[in-house]
Amino acid sequence: MADITRRLGWRHLRGAPTAHIRHHRDGKLLHDGPGLSFWFRALTAALSEVPVDDRELAMTFHARTSDFQDVAVQATVTYRISDPALAAARLDFSVDPDTGVWRGAPLEQLGTLLTETAQQHALDVLARTSLSSALVDGVTAVRERVAAGLAAEPRLPATGIEVVAVRVIALRPEPEVERALRTPAREQIQQEADRATYERRAVAVERERTIAENELASQIELARREEQLVEQRGTNARREAEEHAAADAVRAEAEAARTVRLAEAEATRSVRLADAEAQRTERLAEAEATKTVRLARAEAEAQREVGEARAQAQAAWLRVHGEVDVATLHALTGTRLAENLPRIDSVTVSPDVLTGLLARLGGGEPA
Repeated sequence: MADITRRLGWRHLRGAPTAHIRHHRDGKLLHDGPGLSFWFRALTAALSEVPVDDRELAMTFHARTSDFQDVAVQATVTYRISDPALAAARLDFSVDPDTGVWRGAPLEQLGTLLTETAQQHALDVLARTSLSSALVDGVTAVRERVAAGLAAEPRLPATGIEVVAVRVIALRPEPEVERALRTPAREQIQQEADRATYERRAVAVERERTIAENELASQIELARREEQLVEQRGTNARREAEEHAAADAVRAEAEAARTVRLAEAEATRSVRLADAEAQRTERLAEAEATKTVRLARAEAEAQREVGEARAQAQAAWLRVHGEVDVATLHALTGTRLAENLPRIDSVTVSPDVLTGLLARLGGGEPA
C-alpha cells in the first residue's frame, strides 16, 4: 500500500521498491515505475499500484481418483506480475488518492484464476489415476501437470502474470480410507516386529542354551581338573612322605654314625685323660714322697741341730750357773719364777715375810 501524505490540497505519494506506480492525469501517463515519490492533486489524478514481488499462493482442493476415492491436494504456486502495465490494464489495481488503499481486490482475482487453473489440471490427472498410484506417484505427477498447465495457459501471459514455481505439499485420502490403507501396513509392520521379537527370543534362548552348555562343560572340566588336582596332591603327599622318610633315615644314620664317632672320641679322650691323670698322679706322688723325705730329713736335721743347740745352751747355762754364787741363782730363780707365775693384781707382804725373805736372800737366817 502506497504512503500518501496530505498538504493544503496537494497529496504526496511515496511508493515501495516492490510496488509499480502508474499516475495518469487527464488520460495522460505522468509517472510510471517502481518506488516513485511525487506530488499530485487528488481531484485530477488516477493512481494504480501493482506489486512486482514474488508472491506465494497456497491452495487446497479435493479431487476424485479413477476408483472413485476422494483425495485432498495441498499445493503452493509462486508467481509474480512481470508486466505491470498490462496487469493494470486487465485488472483493477487503482488506489484511493487520499488513503492509498486498493479500491478493488485484484490479488483475489489473481488467486482465483491461478487456483482454478491449477485445480483443473490436477483434477484431470487424478481422474485417470487409481488411489494407490496417486498415493505413490501422485505428488510428482500432479506437480508436473499443474506446472505444465499453468505455463501453457494463455490467459496468464495476457494478464501479465508469470508462474515461478509449483509445489505439491501433500496428497491425502479421506481419514477412513487412510486408516484402512494404514491397517495392512501396520499389520505387516506388527508382523515384522513380532517376527523380530520371536527371532530375538529364539536367539536369546539359543544363546542361553549355549551359555548353559558352556557352563556345564566348564563345570565338567573343572571337576575333571579338580580330580586331577586331588590325585596330583595325593601323589605329591606320598612323594613328600617318602622323601621325608628317606631324609629321616639318612639323618638317623648320620646321627648314629656321629654318636659312635663321638663315643669313640670320648672313650679315647677318657683313656688319654686317665693315662695323663695316672701319670700326673704318679708324678705328684713321687714329688710328694720326695718332698716328704726331704722335709723329714730337713726336720731331722733341724731337730738334731736344735737338740745340739739346746744341749750346748744347757751346758752353757749349767756352766754359767755353776760359776755363779747361790744368791745370784736365787735371784734368777725368783725372776724365772716370777716370769712363769700367773698375773697377780695385788700382793700383800707382811713385814715378817719380807724380813725372812730378805734374810734368805742375804744368806743369813731370819730374825
